[in-house]
Amino acid sequence: MALTTGIVGLPNVGKSTLFNAITQAGAESANYPFCTIDPNVGIVEVPDHRLHTLTELVEPKKTVPTAFEFTDIAGIVEGASKGEGLGNKFLSHIRQVDAISHVVRCFADENITHVAGSVNPLNDIKVINLELILADFETVDKRITRTAKLAKTKDKDAVAELEVLELLRDAFEEEKPARSIEFTEEQQKIVKQLHLLTSKPVLYVANVSEEDLLSPEDNDYVKQVKEFAAAENSQVIVVCAKIEAEIAELEGEEKQMFLEELGIQESGLDQLIRAAYELLGLQTYFTAGVQEVRAWTFRKGIKAPQAAGIIHSDFERGFIRAEVVSYEDLVDAGSMTVAKERGKVRLEGKDYVVQDGDVIHFRFNV
Repeated sequence: MALTTGIVGLPNVGKSTLFNAITQAGAESANYPFCTIDPNVGIVEVPDHRLHTLTELVEPKKTVPTAFEFTDIAGIVEGASKGEGLGNKFLSHIRQVDAISHVVRCFADENITHVAGSVNPLNDIKVINLELILADFETVDKRITRTAKLAKTKDKDAVAELEVLELLRDAFEEEKPARSIEFTEEQQKIVKQLHLLTSKPVLYVANVSEEDLLSPEDNDYVKQVKEFAAAENSQVIVVCAKIEAEIAELEGEEKQMFLEELGIQESGLDQLIRAAYELLGLQTYFTAGVQEVRAWTFRKGIKAPQAAGIIHSDFERGFIRAEVVSYEDLVDAGSMTVAKERGKVRLEGKDYVVQDGDVIHFRFNV
């Protein structure tokens, strides 16, 4: 499923360090702006304890996790919407992603240059949000000029579109993003066609120092970011990019021991990956057999035939029914055989809406 979240932020806030930690892809990271001119794309495994439990239960020949895509986008600066700092190129890269992970610097370090001269996370957020709004304003303004002419002829579609465009323009003039407006279902279809930057869902990533990682609630910068995010119903993940880069180099027991030494149960990156996954309305179902236990990504709300099609188009085309058991019921039973004996395995048809954690065996015929 080709969905991606873009990592954005001002220069030197820790974007590339974080990206390197996420993907171990080695994106260049240096203490100067614009060291990442072209976007770097990395595929990461989505952490899911359920997959490990199913593996222990079924003992398959192999286990395959589901994956998710991150894009590291170069630092945006004030004036990006007018082309400053190669702004047009950066904005086009943001346009290509489905969601935004906005990295905000919440630590002071005189050895790391801040593009604005001082650490001010709310100002950093405002700079980027405003540049995206200005870019969207230009898009909408041009569209209004064209649509208004058609609307005068009483063209029904043009009248409906103009109403949406004017709502957007009014919001942008108040420096509010498109996602802050409540649209009807029909209006939302019009907005979707505009491919606006500020329509994309946002997750804020507060990058803190090593000292603040264990008690981020005491960090005033983090408090400010959380208050801002709460006002727009966005989520905040707290990470220390420097430590995450160290954790990413470890595996298995060594990684777990390091986390325990730090006094944390889960890495910030695992939290970030999962939060970004959920931000896009993505969920996971499983297939489980002796050959393979596998996690599959699907969009929340899809029905069984479409879920089957994620595995192979033939599965959707020849869909007959799905054998479904919830992850919890299967684990509680201890095996598929016992789950069937308990009546926990259901036969579902083409109208069944797949749920997160479903363990499914598809029956099909082509």
